Order: sequence, then C-alpha cells, then structure tokens
Amino acid sequence: MKTHKTYTFQEALKALENYCSYQERTHREVETKLYKMGMITEAAEKIIISLLENSFLNEERYAKSFARGKFRINKWGRIKITQHLVQKGISEPNIKIGLLEIDEEDYILTMLELAKKKSKLLKEDTVYKNNQKLLQYLYQKGFETALVYEFVIK
Repeated sequence: MKTHKTYTFQEALKALENYCSYQERTHREVETKLYKMGMITEAAEKIIISLLENSFLNEERYAKSFARGKFRINKWGRIKITQHLVQKGISEPNIKIGLLEIDEEDYILTMLELAKKKSKLLKEDTVYKNNQKLLQYLYQKGFETALVYEFVIK
C-alpha cells in the first residue's frame, strides 16, 4: 500500500509557487494539484489566495499567453482557442482579453496561408469538393465562417 506524502502549509505553498512559476496555470489546474496533494479545503483556499496576491496565478495572463501561443504555434483560429479556454474554466471577460492578443492582420494572413497550403494538397475531381474540404479544414482549425467566406471562398 502506497502512502501519500503529507505537506505542511508552507511546503504546499512553496510547491505550488514553483508549479506556477514553471508555466502559466489555471485556477482549475492549481485546485487539482492541491487536491492530489491531499490539502484540506481551508488550506487550499489560503494557498490560492496567496498565489493570486503574489501574481503566481493570473487568469488574464494565462488567457493572453494561451491565445498567443495557440495562434502563433498551432495556427488555431479564435473559435478553437475560445473553446479550449472555456474547457479550462477561464471566464468570458478573460477570454475576450486573451483574444485581443491576436493581431487582426496576422490572423487573416495566417488563415490565407493555411488555405493556400491546404489547397495545393487537395486533389478532388471538382472545384466544389476542393472548396468543401478547404472549408472543413479551416473550420476545424477554428476560423470563423464569415472570414473564411470573405477571404478564401470568393
């Protein structure tokens, strides 16, 4: 039988400070970590308050970082970024702030670049089928229908 390590308040606080320093975390991730550490509710709440007060935990900063990273690295659209932030428990206002990190011009250029690359790979027998596959691909990447139609399917 395995025994779990028990943590004092200070040990748990230090561990969570290190956890949050390594990369941006959501409240939910921190709560899960505290639960796995076996911390009682009152101690967990005090640790979260301390992390917030000392800027180890910041939902707005997390949303900004997530949106920037997923757009620049994974080439995700706003819809997909929003869906993932909602799944992570980020509040609506913070999601909106995070999405402001994406420059509109870069967003459209990225979508056009993805469409161009994908178009070269499509080998369907009709233009209609190629367009359907292209639309499906861009929707799956999280780009908005109106933008896809305006800039890609003219």
